[in-house]
Amino acid sequence: MFDLVIRNATLPDGRQGQDIAVSADTIIAVEPGIDAEAGRVIDAGGLLVSPPFVDPHFHMDATLSLGLPRMNVSGTLLEGIALWGELRPTLTVDALVERAVRYCDLAVSKGLLAIRSHVDVSDPALVTVEAMLEVRRRVAPYLDLQLVAFPQDGYYRGPGIVEALERALDMGVEIVGGIPHFERTMGEGTASVEALCRIAADRGLRVDMHCDETDDPLSRHVETLAAQTIRFGLQGRVAGSHLTSMHSMDNYYVSKLLPLIAEAQMAAIPNPLINMMLQGRHDTYPKRRGLTRIPQMMEMGITVGLGQDCVMDPWYSMGTGDLLDVAHMAVHATQMGSMADKRALFDAVTVNSARIMGLEGYGLDVGCKADMVLLQARDPAEAIRLRPNRLAVIRRGRVVAETAPETSRLALDGRPQVVNPAEYAPRHGI
Repeated sequence: MFDLVIRNATLPDGRQGQDIAVSADTIIAVEPGIDAEAGRVIDAGGLLVSPPFVDPHFHMDATLSLGLPRMNVSGTLLEGIALWGELRPTLTVDALVERAVRYCDLAVSKGLLAIRSHVDVSDPALVTVEAMLEVRRRVAPYLDLQLVAFPQDGYYRGPGIVEALERALDMGVEIVGGIPHFERTMGEGTASVEALCRIAADRGLRVDMHCDETDDPLSRHVETLAAQTIRFGLQGRVAGSHLTSMHSMDNYYVSKLLPLIAEAQMAAIPNPLINMMLQGRHDTYPKRRGLTRIPQMMEMGITVGLGQDCVMDPWYSMGTGDLLDVAHMAVHATQMGSMADKRALFDAVTVNSARIMGLEGYGLDVGCKADMVLLQARDPAEAIRLRPNRLAVIRRGRVVAETAPETSRLALDGRPQVVNPAEYAPRHGI
């Protein structure tokens, strides 16, 4: 007897009519027609069962702080950073924990069960670090939370930041972050990349840097990050986040840069919602989209994971905690509209991001942890189109969130009484 069986599921790889059997917190079988009793049976009805969504880039210390101490009137990245600098001295552990845990409630309801959050270490008091470590402890039963030591003001830009970053790592933050394009000079940015990669190599940690989050085509710290990744033997442990300068670089330089990133086995983490909102602010028309070269990276075999980045904070007044919103924006901004493209972008909010975070036991194979989401959609492309309800969110074999199916009742003569958005999926092999 199993603890849980999900019957008649469609899997992201296209297999239909699959049953998934779970004992305790582990997937025991994935095959059609499992003939066994279970403590709970969920009939998927042919709908999509996916591994959980994974957000590889977020700022949980800032989430849900919109309007504190005031609104970002210009909507720019730099005003957002200035606003955060005004808010930082007023932060308390209790308020930070309350907002972050509340956001995690929303994330779980959306089937988002793993998040990598950057934590500002620019204030040597490290109130943010203390708070996020407490959040990680509280949510551990239902959400995997990784923390990045992130010098928001620049590694070399303020007093005590170099030492504060090391203390944050000593306290239990497990990833080294940076922001080389926000250092005072290009030279200091380059030096920060080298210093931070050295720290990661010495401590055996991963690296995730905000890198070239600018419209400047001459901001090329990602090149330095790739080179230092190779130099320090960090292949497979480094991610460059944002990388928006690449949308302004000439094709010849990018033809040299992308192979270097691939050689370094670096991952890329674009953040389509925020990149589209914050970049191109100095343009009139033509106006740049501000999103890095996702299709070309994927063609090169570079692992691309898409991040939410912000939800209702000084940089972004919107956001829902739904990674399918992120993929939906990516489809439009990159013009990746084919079925294969949408499947690739679905992977970018699930399996790719899990690979970037190094999540163990992730997936829907036998032996994986029993974490999964039942969506009111027929396949990954439809999931991105609809951003559907999460009918069941399962963590370690236990249903932790449920949402009723979305339906509408019609009162139209001669027409159906009920409309179900999931029933509009194409059925003619497009």
